[in-house]
Amino acid sequence: MHVTRMLTHPFIRLFKPTDLEAVKALTLQSFEGVTLEQNVEGALGVLNSQDWRWRKSRHIDHDVASNPGGLFVAEQEGRIVGYITTELDRDAGKGRIPNLAVASDFRGRGLGRKLIERALDYFRGEGLAYAMIETMDQNTIGQHLYPACGFVEVARQIHFALRL
Repeated sequence: MHVTRMLTHPFIRLFKPTDLEAVKALTLQSFEGVTLEQNVEGALGVLNSQDWRWRKSRHIDHDVASNPGGLFVAEQEGRIVGYITTELDRDAGKGRIPNLAVASDFRGRGLGRKLIERALDYFRGEGLAYAMIETMDQNTIGQHLYPACGFVEVARQIHFALRL
């Protein structure tokens, strides 16, 4: 008799410190080609003997240090397959999503949307009035997903860099 193993759907939970290396690895896989850090390096070369991966990985360290209670991971069978980080500005009533990543083999299944919904629920629970998220021009997934989740475009920004 052949038994088919049923795969569970990813569940979203609060980040644990033991998730840090998996979240960083997922960051580097997911942000290739869609991060400001890589754009800067493409224009100016490697800076201060550190590549874009090192700089982008530090963003996660910052997110964990600044708001560990607002970092959520999607896990399936012990594997971190997505995450979202948040920032709170209670005085302004603003929540911000600095980083969101989904493993390539889990994209297109609604997991990014579920992570955003989890972050938005968190913001509502904190009594915030609005949420913000941004994406790079070359991130077509974000440009589709964020409006589909209810975000409206409010501005575009141009980044400049200069090697010193």
